[in-house]
Amino acid sequence: MRAVGLVTEYNPFHNGHIYHIKQARKITNADAVVAVMSGNFTQRGEPTILDKWQRTQAALQNGVDLVVELPVFMAVQPAHLFAAGALELLNDLQVADIVFGAEHPLWNFANFVEAEEHFSQREFEKFNATYATQFNRQLSNLTGHSLTDPNDILAFSYYKANLEKGYSIRLHPINRLGSQYHDQTITGTIASASAIREAVSKHEAIDRVAPEQTADLLTKLKCIPAWERLYPLLRNVLIQTPLERLQQIYQMAEGLEYRYREAAERELTFAGFIQRVKTKRYTYSRLLRVCLYTVMEITNDQVLQANAHPYLHVLGFNGQGRKYLHQIKKNVHYPLLTKISQSEHDGLINLDYRAGKLYQMFTNIEQDVKHAPVIVKK
Repeated sequence: MRAVGLVTEYNPFHNGHIYHIKQARKITNADAVVAVMSGNFTQRGEPTILDKWQRTQAALQNGVDLVVELPVFMAVQPAHLFAAGALELLNDLQVADIVFGAEHPLWNFANFVEAEEHFSQREFEKFNATYATQFNRQLSNLTGHSLTDPNDILAFSYYKANLEKGYSIRLHPINRLGSQYHDQTITGTIASASAIREAVSKHEAIDRVAPEQTADLLTKLKCIPAWERLYPLLRNVLIQTPLERLQQIYQMAEGLEYRYREAAERELTFAGFIQRVKTKRYTYSRLLRVCLYTVMEITNDQVLQANAHPYLHVLGFNGQGRKYLHQIKKNVHYPLLTKISQSEHDGLINLDYRAGKLYQMFTNIEQDVKHAPVIVKK
């Protein structure tokens, strides 16, 4: 059996994802579709609108055969680390191809990777702009193109990781259909995840743009997971924790701990807090990720340790996915986990376990321990 890999968040699962799955099968003629999916927090550092088990169910009911979790220490990262983590797991899962959406699929992303080798590192030492702005300034000078759209940035990151790690995975960028990534309105049958989440917050109909099961779950959603509900925890950590310990938080660099502490002392809402800590140096995504690392008290050492011991946490599969797992299980290098025990949540998957406990504040549902994979019979 040959497998095609997808890197996903499914936040939430919608019609555009169904198109992606169908195109992946068509382009590669694969026997199985394997999705590596972020858990309960996105790359941007925000809680997902539905939990990882609900999103796994939707994926399996709409064309995916096997879903494996992208651990939080890989998922909640800037694009290059997010992409590198996803490809590392898909490579161990022995996928032959990866199909992904891009705003400009005809661009030669491999050339961009080569161009980066000629960048001046001095440009990145300036503090008057974000890293992304400085990166694009140099890329544009060398190639005439800028990576400003999220999926183009990820496409570049997939090519870079594939090259640097020496993987033999074939990469296939395809054109996104319908709405753009950040579009906030629904105009057809394919809408962005952002637009769908916005519609859910306003109690607007989403049945045109999402499968029935997903639309039903979102319609019945009593609480939309958001940082406003987590802010009291974050604020308490920032105020109560000594600065020397805050400095050990992952990505808490260049004096951010002082800005975070001051903002927490002054602001009673998360919106006010994040606005106060924003500077030209950092994107909102970077700041949101640091918020999650902080409330979970994830340190630099913990991330280094976790990255040294990757694993494959199976969230769900159908009959074809089961066959594929049986085919590869003796050849994967990383631990293959299907049900989390007490010893595992204290060790190997500790960061994901803690992320699940944090997310449990929204759902009151256990996210990891003794949770069996979702099985869809097809």
